[in-house]
Amino acid sequence: MESSTIRILVIVAIIHFPVLIDSAVRQYKFDVVMKNATMLCSTKPIVTVNGMFPGPTLYAVEDDTVLINVVNHVKYNVTIHWHGIRQLRTGWADGPAYITQCPITTGQSYIYNFTITGQRGTLLWHAHILWLRSTVHGAIVILPKCCVPYPFPKPDKEVVVVLAEWWKSDTEDVINEAIKSGLAPNVSDAHTINGLPGPVSDCPSQGGFTLHVEKGKTYLLRLINAALNEELFFKIAGHHLTIVEVDATYVKPFKTDTVLISPGQTTNVLLFVDQKQGNYLVTVSPFMDAPIAVDNITATATLNYIGTLTNTPTILTTPPLENATTVATNFVNSLRSLNSKQYPASVPRTVDYNLYFTVGLGLNPCPTCKPGNGSRVVASINNLTFTLPTTALLQAHYFNINGVFTTDFPANPLYVFNYTGTPPSNLQTMNGTKVFRLAYNANVQLVLQGTGIVAPENHPIHLHGFSFYAVGRGPGNYNPMTDPMKFNLVDPIERNTIGVPSGGWVAIRFRADNPGVWFLHCHLEVHTTWGLKMAFLVDNGRGPNQSLLPPPIDLPKC
Repeated sequence: MESSTIRILVIVAIIHFPVLIDSAVRQYKFDVVMKNATMLCSTKPIVTVNGMFPGPTLYAVEDDTVLINVVNHVKYNVTIHWHGIRQLRTGWADGPAYITQCPITTGQSYIYNFTITGQRGTLLWHAHILWLRSTVHGAIVILPKCCVPYPFPKPDKEVVVVLAEWWKSDTEDVINEAIKSGLAPNVSDAHTINGLPGPVSDCPSQGGFTLHVEKGKTYLLRLINAALNEELFFKIAGHHLTIVEVDATYVKPFKTDTVLISPGQTTNVLLFVDQKQGNYLVTVSPFMDAPIAVDNITATATLNYIGTLTNTPTILTTPPLENATTVATNFVNSLRSLNSKQYPASVPRTVDYNLYFTVGLGLNPCPTCKPGNGSRVVASINNLTFTLPTTALLQAHYFNINGVFTTDFPANPLYVFNYTGTPPSNLQTMNGTKVFRLAYNANVQLVLQGTGIVAPENHPIHLHGFSFYAVGRGPGNYNPMTDPMKFNLVDPIERNTIGVPSGGWVAIRFRADNPGVWFLHCHLEVHTTWGLKMAFLVDNGRGPNQSLLPPPIDLPKC
C-alpha cells in the first residue's frame, strides 16, 4: 500500500471502522524519508515514515499475513520493530538492530513478513536503532476475526491516540552529546498527543489535537506510549475511562480517571460521551517518583462535543503530581486478565527456569568524559552492560558463527547486596555480549529486581517474541521464600512491557514456545543505550512447526 493510501486510512479510522477482509495478506510500503517539521515555534528536519509524524497506522485482522516493504531513503541505518507481535518462528522480522537483523542501509530495502497469530488489539511499530523511534513510530491495530465481537460494549467509533516526546534539537545530537560527556541526555522539550503538544509557555500559538465527539456515543481510544524516556499519565477532564485492554490483551474492565502508560505499552479505553455539552481538557503528563530529571511540561488536547459554541470555555482538569506513586500503583494493581472461557489466562503453574535479574544503573571509568568527572553512566542487568555486536545475534545463531556471543548470561546476580538499600562502594559493571539459553517450551519465571545504584527508578522492561504474565509485584527486595506465596496465578495481567517499580520488583512467567533470539531491554531508550539489555536464545523444538524458519533472501547483511 502506497503512502497516499495509508494517509487516507489514518483519517478514515477516526471516523468509521476500517473495513478489512478476514485472513488476508496485507501489503504496506514504508518509505523512510526526511521531512521538515515545525513544532514549538521552531523547525527541524526529522526522520519519518511516508512523511508522517506519527507514522501511518498499520491495520490487520487476526491471522493475517503482513508484508511491509521498508525502503531507506535517509542517511541513517534503519530497522523497524513490530512491538508486541509474537513473530512465531519469524524472528527475522522482529526488527531490533544487531539482535535479529543487520540494519537496512541507505538506498536499500527489506520486506518484513510475518503472520499475526492469536492476537488482536492495539500494538505499535517503531524504529529500533539509534534514537530514531522518537519520530519513527506508529500504531498497529489488529481487529478480531469476522463476526467475533469485542468482550465489552461495542464502540460507535475508534480513535488512535499516540503519545510521544519532542526535542527542538536533533535527537541523534542529543544522545551523541550525552555519550560523549558520560552524563544523562537533555530531557525533551514537550510531550505530544497525535503529534501536537498544545500551547506551551514559550510558544503559545502552538496548536493541539482536537477530538470531536458526539454526545451519547461510545468511543474506543487506542492509547499508545511511543515516548522515548517517560512514563505518562493520561486524563480527560470530567470523564471516567473504562480500561478494556492492555498490550493487545483483554482485561477485566474497570473505571479510572487517570491512565498510567509506560513507553512501549498500549491501553484501550472506552470513553462514554455522557457529560454536558462543552470542551474538555485532555492532559498528558510525566510520572517519575525518583530524583531523575524529566520533561515536566504537560501536553494538552481538547475533547470537543460536536455542536459546542466556539466561545465556550474549556473545562479544565489537574494532572496528577509528577511523583504520584499512589495513583500509578493503584492503576497497575487494578489490572487483571479477562480470563474468560474464550480468552483464558494460561499461566504456567510449574517453573523450569527460575531467574532473578537485577536492573539498574552504574558508573564506569571514562577518562575522556570530563563533564562526568572521568566516569560514564551505564546500565546493566545482573551487573552486565550489554555490548551490541556487529553481526546480528540471530544470524550468528542460525549460521553457527562463532565469536559473536556466549551463552553464559547469569541466572542470578553476580554480586549480592541490599539491592534497594545502601548501594555498594564499587558501582562498576562488566561488559559483554551474553545470552541466556532456554529449552523449547520450557516454563520461565523471571523476577526483575530494581536497584538503588546511582538512583532507584521505574524500568519499563520489554520482552520481544512473547507475552508474559505479571504474577507478582512488591516494594524492596524480592523474598523468594515468602513473596511467591502471594503470586496471582489465576488472572494476572498479560503484557509485553512491564514496569519494574522504583525500589521494588516484579515477577513474570512465560512459556518459551517461540524459537529464536529474543531481546529483553528497558524501554527507556536512554537505558537501552547505556546497556540495560540482554537476549534469550530459545532452542528449536522437535516438532515440524517448532523450529525457526530460514532467513528471507533479502535479509540485510552486516
